[in-house]
Amino acid sequence: MRPIRLPEPPSPTLGVPEIFEGGVYGVVRRAVVIGNGSVSAENQCIGLVRALGLADKHTLYRVTRPRGGINEWLHWLPVSLHIKIYYILRQIRGYTSLLRSGRRKKLMPLPAENGVSAGLSSILDADAKQIASMARETFEKDGPLLVVACGRDTISIASSVKRLASENVFVVQIQHPRSQLNRFDMVITPCHDYYPLTSQAQEQVPRFLRRWITPREHPERHVVLTVGALHQTDSSALRTAAIAWHDEFAPLPKPLVVVNIGGPTRHCRYGVDLAKQLTDALHNILGSCGSVRISFSRRTPNKISSVILKELVDCPKVYIWNGEEPNPHQGHLAWADAFVITADSVSMLSEACSTGKPVYVIGGERCTWKFLDFHNLLRERGLVRPFTGFENMSESWSYPPLNDTADAAKHVRRALEERGWKLRP
Repeated sequence: MRPIRLPEPPSPTLGVPEIFEGGVYGVVRRAVVIGNGSVSAENQCIGLVRALGLADKHTLYRVTRPRGGINEWLHWLPVSLHIKIYYILRQIRGYTSLLRSGRRKKLMPLPAENGVSAGLSSILDADAKQIASMARETFEKDGPLLVVACGRDTISIASSVKRLASENVFVVQIQHPRSQLNRFDMVITPCHDYYPLTSQAQEQVPRFLRRWITPREHPERHVVLTVGALHQTDSSALRTAAIAWHDEFAPLPKPLVVVNIGGPTRHCRYGVDLAKQLTDALHNILGSCGSVRISFSRRTPNKISSVILKELVDCPKVYIWNGEEPNPHQGHLAWADAFVITADSVSMLSEACSTGKPVYVIGGERCTWKFLDFHNLLRERGLVRPFTGFENMSESWSYPPLNDTADAAKHVRRALEERGWKLRP
């Protein structure tokens, strides 16, 4: 097998003192990340911030919804409306509890939610007015503020920050916000988010429903299109992981095949049948493998993981991660010679394709709508191949690594320069 060759991280460019670049007013030296509690969404934000050189100079804010009980039925609502309804329900519930406790001459405390008191302040951590006020009040001292958000629940917060402090912030929304893209300075989203505009998609939707399918307009100048999801896996991260996991992975027989298993989604449905298909295929390629390492995600159903554990746990070449820390994911990306990944996860596929190593996909034929468009694009670019079980894993192939995060960072830098601002970590 070919040895691990990671690209050298880019050399820092020599700059000039800030005084010659417009002073502190035009230098972006800090960032705010607005997340929704989703690891994959926040990973995209931090990946972009990292690519811009602000990894150690950002603050994470989080939009959190109420959970439990009736809240599970309200998740389809905008987060601000959800919280208002929840607040009203809490007031009614509290008043009812007070009346009941008065009859019993004993005050019953309201139950906690999310592990803490269920007051409004414990639900919404990211406050648009607070972030905008901070950006305005610290502008003269600390310069402009870069705001990076990702996920449906962050849209209203990020757009409000832009509206309240437009002269002091540059707001980037990752993933398509569906409508009113002019609420943000930049939108970064995968090409497949625009699949509804294609002729194939139009044929799949009844004419009377087409006006309700978003997006309805083609990307504007401030929309940056990527192939996959943004992430933190750059050359520097891979090199660090290769060193950190050397003692565990270096002695393993080669080739090392890493298998990442996600979970079924609305547009990529599968069950135990795919798990059995995967285990049969893995049994077939064991002869050309030195080692196989399998990882499940948080979304993997027990019925799928149970099948794989039952079929492969006793194979001497196979190691299945038990989910305990430390998570070997970055070590897998650095040391794997090839990957086998279930088709449901755009994030896992994007990270694997950034390494330039062989990536095999299982279950791609089960995907529909824009997920199918995503897989078609990966295959057209030669980034992935379907996993059949008849592969010789000792035969390697490569392609230009997918550099979506670095490319998106270039667009942000260019847009900041057009505004008269520059990044100076």
